[in-house]
Amino acid sequence: MTDIGSTRPAVDTTRPAYSNRPSPSGWTGWVVFASFMMILVGSFQLVEGFVAIFDDGFYAKTSSGHVFSVDYSVWGWGHVLLGAVIMVSGLGVLAGNVLARIVAVVVAGLSALANLLFIPAYPLWSLTIIAVDILVIYALILHGHEMRDAD
Repeated sequence: MTDIGSTRPAVDTTRPAYSNRPSPSGWTGWVVFASFMMILVGSFQLVEGFVAIFDDGFYAKTSSGHVFSVDYSVWGWGHVLLGAVIMVSGLGVLAGNVLARIVAVVVAGLSALANLLFIPAYPLWSLTIIAVDILVIYALILHGHEMRDAD
């Protein structure tokens, strides 16, 4: 048998080789992490909302210290809605959608604010979600465009 050489071309023919855009940095991984964290935070928001809806006595109710005065079932439906939007926008960020990235930053900010108000009811959980939301906002604002360029 005669060796006719490699079947691969000698030059790189992939799309990034011909692109004039800068190649994605290591932050693309952080954006993927942020989108998965958004899906996770969205599911946490759903759980938090459903617990507030179906178990009125679960969260500690104090007579003072609350910034808001709303029934926990109403607050729970807000968390359910917020969680669903966060999960959908997290999937959109994974796809590299610019509109999903904008919605994700806004909704992650709303999630942080909602959990800031929820601190008197469940402090450790709320502070954990706030920290994750801040990390998501940081990754999406500074490096979210690299996800679109990575395809």
